[in-house]
This record gives sequence, C-alpha cells and structure tokens, in this order.
Amino acid sequence: MESAEQLNELVSAEGRNRKAVLCQRCGSRVLQPGTALFSRRQLFLPSMRKKPTLADGSNPDGDLLQEHWLVDDMYIFENVGFTKDVGNIKFLVCADCEIGPIGWHCLDDKNSFYVALERVSHE
Repeated sequence: MESAEQLNELVSAEGRNRKAVLCQRCGSRVLQPGTALFSRRQLFLPSMRKKPTLADGSNPDGDLLQEHWLVDDMYIFENVGFTKDVGNIKFLVCADCEIGPIGWHCLDDKNSFYVALERVSHE
C-alpha cells in the first residue's frame, strides 16, 4: 500500500494519475498522465506470470490489492492485453512482454478497467 506522501505524488487534486503508468518489467507505457481515476476497491489478482499460465483457470497464488487506476474505456490504454475469460473476469497484462496481471476487468461492467498501483511503475 502506498503512503499518503507517495499517493500525493501520483494522484492529482482531481483524483487522476499525475504520471504515466508503465509496465514494471519492460517499461512499456500503459497509460498517459491524466487518463485514469484513483480508486480504492479490494480486488484479488493472481501472482505475476506470463499470460498463458493466467488463463488456465487454476487457483493461483495472488494478492488482495486495494489501490487501483480506474479506466472507463479500453481504448484509453496505450498498451494493454487481456487474458481469456476466467469466469466473468479478464485480467489485464502488458501487451509487449505479456507479464501480468497488472489489472482486472469484470465482463459484467463494460466500463471499468482496474490497474493495480502495486503492479505498475510511474514516470
């Protein structure tokens, strides 16, 4: 979880991302500054792996994460991929190196894409 000081560096007064959001592994840009809203929602994300092992439906180890960037349109992303459906969930991965999941999307809500702050870097 980010400290209040760290969050202040990342989140603008309007609640948007101040910095670009990047893949931790390859540095590929996922989101431009100002394109996502900060959101607190408890979501389970499996441990970081390559895309094929995420979609096999097994019960992986993972983390319960609470701090996310919320994007309301999939076309806002600069670079993101999606796993095959796992129940009614698609996990978000880096489209370049396929590491993930960096985020979460429920198929029941077409306008909510969550990117976990702990799974990305900022520049």
